[in-house]
Amino acid sequence: MQDEPTPIELTKAVADFLRNDIAPLISGHQAFKLRVAINILDLVIRQLALEEGSDAKEVERLRTLLGMNGSVTELNRALAERIAKGEVDLATPGLAEHLWQTTMDKLAVDQPNYASYKREVSRGE
Repeated sequence: MQDEPTPIELTKAVADFLRNDIAPLISGHQAFKLRVAINILDLVIRQLALEEGSDAKEVERLRTLLGMNGSVTELNRALAERIAKGEVDLATPGLAEHLWQTTMDKLAVDQPNYASYKREVSRGE
């Protein structure tokens, strides 16, 4: 659906409602489970916001590394196969940089508050 509100806005509204209106009302194990659910919604928001751009950049890096076209899944499968066969290793130009950037892109979604991630992001600024 292309109308307002967007999936990001809808998901954020639910997360904010749970965080601000419901969380203060409960305690104990139920509060813990609610925090887990809110964290999941926050992760989904980050994934929706970042996935398209990071996937496109990953595909471009993989195409350059592998010299072939395909989806992000197909290209990652091909890279894994080449690594397993010993055809590609960290001496391969661009591989280390690709792996690093892919890891950083995944951490931006999964663990943006991870201290080591934050340190590395601040180095790049």
